[in-house]
Amino acid sequence: MFLCTIMNILKNKSINLLALVAIIASLLGACHSDKKEKDEQKQEQQDETALEDPTIETVAVKKGELSSNIAVPGELMPYSQVELYAKINSYVKKLYVDIGSVVHQGQLLATLEAPEINSQLLGAQSKVKQQQAMLYASKANYDRLFSTSKTPGTVSQNDIDQAEARKNSDQANVEAAQSAYKEIAANLAYLEIRAPFDGVITVRNITLGAYVGPGRTVEPLLVLEDQTKLRLVVSVPEVYTRGLSLKNTVSFSVRSLPGKVFQAKIKRLAGALDIKLRAERVEMDVFNKDKQLLPHMYADVNVPLPSNDSTFILPKTAVVTSTEKVFVIRVNNHHAEWVNVQKGIQSGDYIEVFGKLNNGDQVIKIATDEIRDGSDVKDKAAGTGKNEAKKDSTNTKKS
Repeated sequence: MFLCTIMNILKNKSINLLALVAIIASLLGACHSDKKEKDEQKQEQQDETALEDPTIETVAVKKGELSSNIAVPGELMPYSQVELYAKINSYVKKLYVDIGSVVHQGQLLATLEAPEINSQLLGAQSKVKQQQAMLYASKANYDRLFSTSKTPGTVSQNDIDQAEARKNSDQANVEAAQSAYKEIAANLAYLEIRAPFDGVITVRNITLGAYVGPGRTVEPLLVLEDQTKLRLVVSVPEVYTRGLSLKNTVSFSVRSLPGKVFQAKIKRLAGALDIKLRAERVEMDVFNKDKQLLPHMYADVNVPLPSNDSTFILPKTAVVTSTEKVFVIRVNNHHAEWVNVQKGIQSGDYIEVFGKLNNGDQVIKIATDEIRDGSDVKDKAAGTGKNEAKKDSTNTKKS
């Protein structure tokens, strides 16, 4: 039609050259506008079709074992630690150690002095002797009456019973006095502060002549720690506790020794979750004979979490986490089907899922909650969908 119009214009000799050029330019612009409008309409139709019938990529659900690692903060604790206090009110007489002193089990650390205890001990000793003298007298009286009673009619049975009761009472008083003496004598041992195990003195809160005792000092006199063996303590969140095992070995590093990695084997599992953290306490023993590590250091711990069971493994992008649920989108007869799942451990781009899935199910690889439950979808991998099905049925009719 465009060519015919040009020919008619050329036949009309009354039109000059400039007018001819203008007419041709307007006709070309009109044709270009019509073509652009048709392209835009075609693109809009394609976009509407894509929204109504999206093309997606699916992945098959498969079972496998997924091993992973989690990085958690940990703390190095002394294997043994004790705070030493004074049991009785006393004064510091001698001090044999200071901060950093290496001590051995049973070693004398400090000597306390309490003069009143010596007086109490002497009084208890005198009480024992007094009760023993009374027992001696009552026992002699009983023996004499008992010997005389062998002659009939000389001593009444009542006198013998009373003498025996007095003797037993004095015997009990002697035992009570001896117990009181031992109690006071035991306090003398508390005047000597000794090391309960091998370790290092890390805290000293006393000086010579200081008055110490129950209620007098809130802080301990000395703190003793075993630094040759440490406890690495971590708290593993509830979701990862399933993969913990006493056979696992963890690796960790500390900030004071950059670039150096230490190894430790899991020795103790709490077997319960902490009420506040909702995590399980895990402990590892760390031998520290060279004392590179110090108690109460923070450590970056890498805990291995091998999978114990055969579970479903999917790409992370296939799992949708919304405000209401966690789900995957299964493609069932070209329709989207939301399936609720629970997350397991993660490793790289893959994650364990638990739910009502079957081996071989096709789920959307990159899923979002914009793909509504029950909507029509077209599998890009399979190349089939609602439109493909229509084409197939049309070709069948034509043939």
